[in-house]
Amino acid sequence: MDKTDIECINAYLGGDANALEPMVEKYKRPLFSFILKMTEGREDTDEIFQETWFRALKNIHKFRHKNFLNWLFRIAHNLVIDRARRKKRIVSMQTAIGGDDGAHTLEDHLAAPGISPAEEVGGKGLGIAIDQAVETLSSEQKEVFLMRMYANTSFKEIAKIQKCSINTCLARMQYALTKLRSILKEEYDEV
Repeated sequence: MDKTDIECINAYLGGDANALEPMVEKYKRPLFSFILKMTEGREDTDEIFQETWFRALKNIHKFRHKNFLNWLFRIAHNLVIDRARRKKRIVSMQTAIGGDDGAHTLEDHLAAPGISPAEEVGGKGLGIAIDQAVETLSSEQKEVFLMRMYANTSFKEIAKIQKCSINTCLARMQYALTKLRSILKEEYDEV
């Protein structure tokens, strides 16, 4: 953690209510990206993001001057897990939606599979392919991959967050990379 983070936290603890604004700006993009990927783009991403900051502020006095972003990741990780446990709801693709007659199902509203020509021409195809491949990973592998790739979090810190050994964490990353290489073989060969 850099000196300005420590100064901001100390100023906040000293009574300056706006002292953490630079930290919120500094960490909002990586934190939001992490939560968005972990929640698979669900509408509760904003709520989890806000709850993460709320809990961080509430418990800032417990923070021990290490890596603030990793601390935020740990809070967000716990919130995502808690919500997933509470929301284990399965919806059928044949569920009737919209209108009074219920004539439409979720399946009727699915986009056609694949990448549109406009996305491919715009250079978004590879990014979409990577995102789709990441979605196929197990939740543990996905989390390790995202923390390592989006925030350059150390494997030691990821192991703490996931409450597992560092070897387990490294194995999860290795399995994730192997699976991603396999899924993205054609795209990788083109590059």
